[in-house]
Amino acid sequence: MRLPIVSIVGRPNVGKSTMFNRFLKRRQAVVDPTPGVTRDRHYAVADWSGRSFALIDTGGLIEQSLEEMQQHITVQSQIAIEQSDVVLFMVDGRSGIHPSDFEIAERIRKAQKPVVLAVNKIDGPSGDPDVHEFSQLGLVEAIGVSAQVGRSIGDLLDLIIALLPKAQAEPVESLRLAIVGRPNVGKSSLVNRLLGEPRMIVSNVPGTTRDSIDTMLQFQGKQITLIDTAGLRKPARVNDQIEFYTALRTSRAISRADVVCVLLDASQSLSTQDFKIAEAAEEAGAGLIFVVNKWDIIEKETDTAGAYVNDLHRRAKTFAWAPLVFVSAVTGQRAPKVISMAISVFEERARRISTPELTRTILQDIHRKPPPSDKGKFIKIKFVTQGANPPPTFVFFCNRPDSVSESYQRFLANRLRERFGFEGVPLRIRFRNKGR
Repeated sequence: MRLPIVSIVGRPNVGKSTMFNRFLKRRQAVVDPTPGVTRDRHYAVADWSGRSFALIDTGGLIEQSLEEMQQHITVQSQIAIEQSDVVLFMVDGRSGIHPSDFEIAERIRKAQKPVVLAVNKIDGPSGDPDVHEFSQLGLVEAIGVSAQVGRSIGDLLDLIIALLPKAQAEPVESLRLAIVGRPNVGKSSLVNRLLGEPRMIVSNVPGTTRDSIDTMLQFQGKQITLIDTAGLRKPARVNDQIEFYTALRTSRAISRADVVCVLLDASQSLSTQDFKIAEAAEEAGAGLIFVVNKWDIIEKETDTAGAYVNDLHRRAKTFAWAPLVFVSAVTGQRAPKVISMAISVFEERARRISTPELTRTILQDIHRKPPPSDKGKFIKIKFVTQGANPPPTFVFFCNRPDSVSESYQRFLANRLRERFGFEGVPLRIRFRNKGR
């Protein structure tokens, strides 16, 4: 069961992403005057007049292009058209009709999809006469709109809603899984492998994915939202406006994910940037999994995987609690393990321990190893309870909450993991005055 789908198509720089953002009432797609900023299909849920629908922003269509990236974009846009219940075909009212507009119109006719023709950049009544030029496309009567200033957007949405099939109940989202990593480590390839179809553009050109892309996946009866993100570079390398917005979108993707898969390249050495991505996930309170891609191209010796794990834990001791899986997005080796492991981490992140069980168990460890005194004054922990929201947060009530050392906090976190698990989940340790 799914929501009806509306795709936005058109040649480059006609305002598709601006319209996408206008429908959503927020800046979700990267908008820039540079043609070709949108490359993958970009999904979101929009609503109007009580009707919800899935909205797809596509890359600009350029027919008969010899450029590899543009050929990828054209394939993705065609897939979006075929998936759609309604196609929103956007053209540029300022520059007038273009030969590519005729070719795109022919694609839509062949797909036999309901279509709404929007002539964009008609900011006022003076531009209305320009709308009639587009009747040459032979589709439907065009409507003049402005995505930039919001002119006639309500009328446009009314036309779209009128063509939508009856909405069906959508399954409740259970897990938001972000695939994050440095550029060109195979994020989109892994997402495509998990989905079983090429929904994301895959290319050896670094930086192919520029937005964070949400895609739905059903796995063993659970609905999962896969978030494929642009590769995170070092801040010093974020040297243009598009890169800046891309890094910002990736950071936001991490902040809204339940579980983050940090994708590593088995053929490259671990970098500081890999661990900074993991730190960002931990700070956001998301579950964490290290996924080592391209394992199929590594020459294996005795305990090659064990040596990799030991090196990772040696260089990042604070992430020893995060599970690790070796995969190949190209061959599919162990790729389903990523999803099953993410579900396990997601469930651990939501797990609760009762106050009596926590206090009884953890106080035994505290009695065996009490916190070090502060300037000769003893710190006495009376009981512990778990907070309400994920990630798991444990509140220790004691007489000197500001005097507990960081090393002892790590000791308590380790005891909690040894006693109760919480694999792949960051823990929060808090201290409160026992008298409050």
